[in-house]
Amino acid sequence: MRNRIQITGILILALLVGCKSSQNFLGVDSPSTPTRDNRPTNTQSNDVGSLAGGVEEEIEKPKEVKIKKSYENANYNLAIEDYKKELEDDPESPAFNYYVAESYRRTNRIFEATDYYAKAIEGGFADDEMELHYAQALKASERYNDAKNVLQNYLQYATVESFVDRAKNELKNLDKLDSIGLNVRNIDVKNAEGINTENAEYSPYFFNNELYFATGREQAKFERYGIPFTDLYKIQSNGLNMDASSIEKLSELFNDEEINEGSIAFSPDGNSVVFAKGNSADKRGRFNIDLFISTKRNGEWTKPQIMPINSPDSWDTSPTFSGDGKTIYFASDRPGGVGGSDIYRTRLNDRGRWGDVQNMGPTINTPEDEMFPYVSPDNKLYFSSTGHAGFGMLDVFVAINQAGNITIQNMGPSVNSSYDDFGLVYSEFPFEGFFSSNRPGGKGDDDIYTFIDNSSDLKKIEYVLTGVTYQLNEDSTQSILADVRVKLMSIDNEVVDDQVTGRGGVFQFEVDPEKEYILLGEKTNFFAKRREFSTVGEQVKQEDLVERFSTKKFESSLTLDPIILEKTIVLQNIYYDLNMAEIRPDAALELDKLVELLKDNPNIKIELSSHTDSRADDALNLDLSERRAQAAVRYLILKGISQNRLVAKGYGESRLINGCGNDVDCTEDQHQQNRRTEFKVIEYKDN
Repeated sequence: MRNRIQITGILILALLVGCKSSQNFLGVDSPSTPTRDNRPTNTQSNDVGSLAGGVEEEIEKPKEVKIKKSYENANYNLAIEDYKKELEDDPESPAFNYYVAESYRRTNRIFEATDYYAKAIEGGFADDEMELHYAQALKASERYNDAKNVLQNYLQYATVESFVDRAKNELKNLDKLDSIGLNVRNIDVKNAEGINTENAEYSPYFFNNELYFATGREQAKFERYGIPFTDLYKIQSNGLNMDASSIEKLSELFNDEEINEGSIAFSPDGNSVVFAKGNSADKRGRFNIDLFISTKRNGEWTKPQIMPINSPDSWDTSPTFSGDGKTIYFASDRPGGVGGSDIYRTRLNDRGRWGDVQNMGPTINTPEDEMFPYVSPDNKLYFSSTGHAGFGMLDVFVAINQAGNITIQNMGPSVNSSYDDFGLVYSEFPFEGFFSSNRPGGKGDDDIYTFIDNSSDLKKIEYVLTGVTYQLNEDSTQSILADVRVKLMSIDNEVVDDQVTGRGGVFQFEVDPEKEYILLGEKTNFFAKRREFSTVGEQVKQEDLVERFSTKKFESSLTLDPIILEKTIVLQNIYYDLNMAEIRPDAALELDKLVELLKDNPNIKIELSSHTDSRADDALNLDLSERRAQAAVRYLILKGISQNRLVAKGYGESRLINGCGNDVDCTEDQHQQNRRTEFKVIEYKDN
């Protein structure tokens, strides 16, 4: 019969954190009389390597041992004392060693059970699951190769299919240790000394600058285990900085004397709170753990009510809300799951009731134990597990959903140890937060730890484009122009973002690195103005970032020209060869700018005029200029400008700009200046 993990120390047996024994919470079924069915035995010393060897001789069948009352009552601390006294007279007793090992395992100190399991196996104690627990004890002690040897040997004679599957899966997990060990990050982990005591503190939950947690610091003790009952506390916390003077126990609404409470979670809007509660000191009390919910009415919490999603005689615990508050994830060892304790979810229906409980499936859940779910702000599910590839006991994992494909990732040795690591939550995502662990060096049983992730890949840089909109004045100066709609567009003219400037004419956009953009400014009675902008070559390398959040600013302002009817605007560099009307390549480039202006200003109609120099006959020049104007208009039409918006006009040599008339000696450059193209707005429709 499978024995499920006892998480977070003796305390958690009495609490609400995880699943417990599948045999019986109060008293385990007595193991069968020791036999050697299908199990090789040996008479060698407590040496792991010997377990993989063959059998040289039969050993004497161990005597049946009466189970101690302390063990039957699940008072495993006392059971350890009782059986260790027996071992003083009979140190090689397989049964006594087995019960000490099991008591250590059930009080979450499996790392202390190693030698006792070895002697029980060596003495031929019959328990089909014992080698699995022994391998787990070796793994918790970081004796990974020894754990492999035990499992490989076990598979040579194991017959229980489910145990065989678990052994094979654990061997695969052990083979992954090298790869998950490479997931090293620059994480600073510290014991939260201000709140930890010699007893247990666990299951932190950060909400509205307060850290909530469960702790067993009360005088009243849970008789079966000789440990204090746990209650819910909170402390003021500015990020990771906790004010020790503010620590306080939650009201009697949430805490009952001689009943364990723990694992609290708030809905995102702060109007609902769910927590786990159970295990009365009364031997007739319920031995399961249930989830309770309270809601705010007129600013006050209602009396907590047991939730309908609980399963009778099961452990339903460690709740957490989704980001929208419409889903609760929790752990449960209810029947029908994938393993011992599984992660489940329940949804809020249209009538405001919690229901539709669903198991999260075999990708997340394993034949072992999964618990302490937590949904981060970026919608990733964090949880702790003994079934996925880890370093020992409970490790923290993250489930990442990409287009429906869920991958499970161990948080790596920077967070996890070979001991229990669980209950991770963020106070400032994704940089810092809290979790629980019973690793060595703490102040007591389970302690709360803080972590800060200083890894360079988490450091963020924001690229920002700022600018000011101006108008061009008649004296060629410029002044601030307010109420301009500025559009940030891709190079393909797709609008990325837009905004209207205020009185100061200021605009600001967040932009991406290594991209090209177009800025377009629009305002009634002004020509729309566009300008290209690029961040190509300006990206800051991740390893060069120093602060958690950095900003690189770019500046690019826009100056808009007012639309004045009949005002002549010279198109620069629209030149023609002597006596020719064809559009030169350099002139085409300039006409393309006019095409752009006309497309950006669909409410204007223009006259496009052409001019010649004074050489040749006046009539010939007039005809040439008309042909040149018509050529420019045809070019615009071919580029998509409606003919209805264009008027072609040739002025010949009637409007020279530099006095180079007939019989005036001028340079070729001066004559070229007169061979020009201009436009003016002759009609403007204010939409």
